[in-house]
Parts: sequence; structure tokens; C-alpha cells
Amino acid sequence: MTDLLPTESKTRTAKFGLGAVVRHRIYRFRGVVFDVDPIFDNTEEWWLAIPEEVRPRKDQPFYHLLAENAESEYVAYVSEQNLVPDTSGEALRHAGISDVFEQDSDGAYRLRSAHAN
Repeated sequence: MTDLLPTESKTRTAKFGLGAVVRHRIYRFRGVVFDVDPIFDNTEEWWLAIPEEVRPRKDQPFYHLLAENAESEYVAYVSEQNLVPDTSGEALRHAGISDVFEQDSDGAYRLRSAHAN
């Protein structure tokens, strides 16, 4: 008789924390992380709208970003596999940043106390 092992759950630690400045590895936008979902938590319709050849896996952290590109500012929902740290040092201009974050003396983004959980 073979002993069955309990199902192992794979828990992943998010690579980027709140306030991290990141950029998309394919598309030309960057932003600051203001929320993290441990796994995909959006609609199936949203996920299926992504072209299959670049559609991310659902079993990874997804990040809510105050994002910007050369033309606009918006909120983005991006999989971990599609983000890399932004090391440009360029200031972010997104109008919503000051509502959620304050910058410390090193320029890092910290949640305002009213937004901390």
C-alpha cells in the first residue's frame, strides 16, 4: 500500500511590494505598485482578451499599478512574469500617486497612513 502525501500548496511570495516602481517587460509603461493579488483575481473576460501568445498564467501574483506611458496615466493590472524593476530613477507623474503614497528622503514610495491596512 502506498501512503498518499497531502496535496502540497504552492504559495508564492510576491516579488514586488507596495510602493515598488516597476515597468512592463514588453509594453512601454511603468508604474508604482499599490495592491497585490496572490493569484489572478480579475474577470475571465479580461484574461481572455489578452492575446494567447502573451497571456499570463493565473497562478502567480498580479499587481495593481498606478501606471503611465508617454501619452496617459491609468490603473493597470499586470502579472508578475511581465514586470521588472524600473531602475531609471525617472520621476513618476501619475496624479493618483500623492493620494496613496508619500516619498521618503530617499525617494522611495511609502503608503500614506490612511491607506495602510
